[in-house]
This record gives sequence, C-alpha cells and structure tokens, in this order.
Amino acid sequence: MTEAAGRVGAVTAAVARQVRELRAARGWSFEELAGRSGVSKAMLVQIENSRTNPSIGTLCRVADAFGVNIARLLEPDEERAVKITTAAEAPVLWQGEHGGTAHLLSGLGEPDLVELWDWRLEPGEAHRSADHSRGTREVVHVLTGTVVVLVDGQDHTVQAGETIEFHADREHGYRNDTDEPAKLMMVVVIPSGEWDRRTRSRRPRQD
Repeated sequence: MTEAAGRVGAVTAAVARQVRELRAARGWSFEELAGRSGVSKAMLVQIENSRTNPSIGTLCRVADAFGVNIARLLEPDEERAVKITTAAEAPVLWQGEHGGTAHLLSGLGEPDLVELWDWRLEPGEAHRSADHSRGTREVVHVLTGTVVVLVDGQDHTVQAGETIEFHADREHGYRNDTDEPAKLMMVVVIPSGEWDRRTRSRRPRQD
C-alpha cells in the first residue's frame, strides 16, 4: 500500500468511526440522519462501513446535521492546549482533474465552528459547492494567481493579494480560468448547532 493510499484509508476509517459514534449518541436511525443531512441512507451505510471515501460535499452535509465541522469527522476529540500539525498531515478532501487539491489544515469546534483550508486550483479546474447551513460564511485570500468565486449565480474575480468574504449558505464555487495555477487560503465559519435540511432549522448540538 502506498503512503497516499494509507492516508486515504485512515481518513475513511476515521469518518466511519465518528459518524457511527455521533449517530449512536443521538439515537438516530440511518433514515433520520439521511433526512437531516440530505445524504442517502445507502451512502451513509457505506460511510459507516468504510466502503467509500465520501466527497467534500457529502462530508459538509453530514457534519452540518451533527452540528460539528468536517475536522471533527476526521479525528477524535482531543483536549490539547496546543496542537501543531504539518501540511503533509492535512487530509486531501478534494482533488481536481488536473492535480488541484484542497487540504483541510485545521478545525475548531466551539463556540462557532471554524475550518482552515489550503486550496490549489490548476488551470481549467473548478469546484462547485451546494449551500452550507444557514449563517455560514467564507473568507478566501488568494495567494497566487487569479480565482473566480461564484456566489449565488454571480462571478467575482479575485486576484493575488485580494480577499473575498461572502455568505456561503447559498450555492457557490471556485474556478481557475487562467493558464497559471492559483493558490488560496480559506476560512469557513459555521454557526454551532445541528442543522436539519428538512425544516431548514437549527437546534443546539448534543455533546
């Protein structure tokens, strides 16, 4: 097994364990979690049995339903005053068709949920994201290149050295229309609480 395959396997196993434990702690059936998250029961069964490597969109929906961030699904809760990780340890949760990547560098769980991402978009690559839970915001800083950020059907061109901040509780995405790679840092801030996509409502998270 290659090192990369080993990392993917570790992420898949961690997500399976966390989803299984979070669902059991709440007493939810697969049907209940499917309704709250908008992820099919069949997919959830595959996730809990480590039979699939879920997409970033699926992870977002499951995390929203539990009222946690994606980072919580990737590793156990640990009470550490200080935590240092390397870029090599950050899981790759999206890969573009030309080699682009999205690494989840870190995530904080309280009071609001915060995620720090490192994205690289190769020429011609794009990522579309469905709406996140109500109140979610994103801040994107372009380090190199130029990125077009789509928010609610409107394009916004963001160049190196510029920062865009927007409401991410609507359809959005990022693409590279140039001939040069683009690199960006992203912070995602998600209000705490379990999000139910059926009713578009939030309630306090169960610990």
